[in-house]
Amino acid sequence: MLIVISPAKTLDFNKINETLPISEPRFLEKSRIIIEELKEYDSYSLTKLMKISDKLANLNKERFESWTESLDEARQCLLVFKGEAFRGIDVGSFKAEDFFYANDHLRILSGLYGILSPFDGVHQYRLEMGTKITIENHKDLYSFWGDILREVIIEDIKNTGDNILINLASKEYFKAIEGLEDIDDEIKVITPVFKEYRNGQYKIISTKAKRARGLMTSFIIKNQIKSVEELKKFNEEGYEFCEEMSNDSELVFILNDAIYVE
Repeated sequence: MLIVISPAKTLDFNKINETLPISEPRFLEKSRIIIEELKEYDSYSLTKLMKISDKLANLNKERFESWTESLDEARQCLLVFKGEAFRGIDVGSFKAEDFFYANDHLRILSGLYGILSPFDGVHQYRLEMGTKITIENHKDLYSFWGDILREVIIEDIKNTGDNILINLASKEYFKAIEGLEDIDDEIKVITPVFKEYRNGQYKIISTKAKRARGLMTSFIIKNQIKSVEELKKFNEEGYEFCEEMSNDSELVFILNDAIYVE
């Protein structure tokens, strides 16, 4: 079983764990191509391209200028990403075996790095997968990364010993690898969905859903979940599996104070 998640927009480089190994991301040559293109943008252009404030544009301009492939001053990516999903993962509660299990069973999709394993070293950056930047003859990052991400994810799924992918990424990021089952019909993609009852209907509440995706990631890692049936037992922070709202590819979890009515 392999898990895919999205990265976070912000990173915290104050977290240091010198007992864990640090590895080199797989696609640094392609990352360098992206960085060289981004260096051509001034701060004003970055504001428009990335839809960020002038302050953030200046900050990211500096980051792109100083970015390096070297692992010096890099940090393991699982330690530095911030945001609701990563608060749900809560690496501060991980044991050593959890980190190593995560490195084998978790992948983080990235606009700049393509695919990251938890021990992969990253530098400060911000680049969302949906950014419409033209690189060489590619109209955006989806086109730039192409099938290479799908091929690697399929290989990583196989390396876990089964053919199951748990999709806990956002739609923006999963779009970069969607279609796996068309490439390899042995692959089974399962997407957990988290809902609560609001104003007479079940809805996905963005912030809570992000946290829930992190909680489920942690649940899979800490319990070394190996089957979909085991996954259905997830019940963190009031979520319970709802058989009636689920299907073969989508597992729906609702807060236990919301009673399902067909």
